Amino acid sequence: MQKITPFLWFDQQAEEAVQFYCSIFKDAKVLTVAHYGEGAPMPKGTVLTINFSLAGQEFVALNGGPHYKFTPAISFVVDCDNQEEVDYYWEKLLAGGTEDQCAWLRDKYGVSWQIVPKILITYLNDPNPIKAQRVMMAMMQMKKIDIALLVRAYNGE
Repeated sequence: MQKITPFLWFDQQAEEAVQFYCSIFKDAKVLTVAHYGEGAPMPKGTVLTINFSLAGQEFVALNGGPHYKFTPAISFVVDCDNQEEVDYYWEKLLAGGTEDQCAWLRDKYGVSWQIVPKILITYLNDPNPIKAQRVMMAMMQMKKIDIALLVRAYNGE
């Protein structure tokens, strides 16, 4: 069992959001579902929390009401092996959401995600500061990351 679990506060869309995320990540699953009882702030039987996992990471989603909203100050990074994965997660998570700069997007529930090819991190950590800077400058011009453009920037093309 993991020691720290991200806890996501939704107004009333926790169940819908979990179904959305589980449809995107192939190894996702709902673990447990708890419901509100009598005298609760929401109608009896309404989903209270859903424990679920995506790619081995456990989360909890709560139907807590309209008190809190998501901000990009917290995001989830999806590490991708290739452009096909970048394209897949970008398209799926972006559906109904908004694009942000530098691999960031907000899904239709307001949750922020970073869809990051592993090669980007490798290039940004290159011991050659000129190569790393070229990659950084290329990335700053992108919303969804284009690996071919990163490679060209890295190679000075």
